[in-house]
Amino acid sequence: MEESGAGPGSGLDALRAVTDRVRANIEKVIEGKPEVARTALVVLLAEGHLLIEDVPGVGKTMLSKALARSIDLTVRRIQFTPDLLPSDVTGVSIFNQDTRQFEFRPGGVFANIVIGDEINRASPKTQSAMLECMEERQVTVDNQTFALDAPFMVIATQNPLEMEGTYALPEAQRDRFLARVSMGYPVMAAEIAMLSARNTSSPIDELEPVTDAAEIRKLIGVVGGIHVSSAVLRYAVAVTTATRSSPDLRLGASPRATLHLVRAAKASAAIAGRDYVVPDDLRELAPTVLAHRLLPTVEASMSGRGPAEILAGVLRTVPVPD
Repeated sequence: MEESGAGPGSGLDALRAVTDRVRANIEKVIEGKPEVARTALVVLLAEGHLLIEDVPGVGKTMLSKALARSIDLTVRRIQFTPDLLPSDVTGVSIFNQDTRQFEFRPGGVFANIVIGDEINRASPKTQSAMLECMEERQVTVDNQTFALDAPFMVIATQNPLEMEGTYALPEAQRDRFLARVSMGYPVMAAEIAMLSARNTSSPIDELEPVTDAAEIRKLIGVVGGIHVSSAVLRYAVAVTTATRSSPDLRLGASPRATLHLVRAAKASAAIAGRDYVVPDDLRELAPTVLAHRLLPTVEASMSGRGPAEILAGVLRTVPVPD
């Protein structure tokens, strides 16, 4: 297999074949949500992290598990609770009485896919333990730095802030998630199909891996070779710059957000079978990649305008390149 996206050759063909298999696997568990499954694959191939936000019981954790089980790699789940400690996440050095030396015991983040369940139920101190590993893909404990294996992806779920016992994620942590999605309630036909499929057992138990970590690393290389023209790059920067000057926002998109938007667009183009990015890739992904990073002004919030609505208005003001 090619390790670079040098055109619609075997690299892109293999990428589409693998993503189709993984998506079909996910849809065995999550009925009627193909766009959510596609976004999860875009984030994985863009080497990002995914935040899934919605009310309890709509399948946030099931989506995470389905993606993890579809790929033969290491998976760890961290259940975030108010009493979870930072050392439970990153690991801790323990003194060994026999060897008279400190030994490092890895925490929950030492895996290819880390499922952070209900991340906003932990204290801000514990949430911040994820910052280094999500950005730099390493963990520092007692002045020792440990690299994390590739691919590395955090899939975090969170409940809306109105729910009891939740803490708001800090802006620095939200900015490290490449994309945020909401599951939403299933349509009636999908919910009926779910009841029938789960009458005797859970379909998650029957999922088999359809690819492995080595294959995913090659596909990430294919995505890295997708071409982005200078006009498209200027358009991406123009969109994020426009959020920083919007009178309705007190916090616009960061340079990291611009980088994430372009990476996601490259992954989306590759899944679509193209070896180049078009402006529509950016426009379609902008709400998913940018909205959770934006903070509306008090006036905008009081008038009922949220980040997604403000971002839609910003996109209308930015000229799209030919």
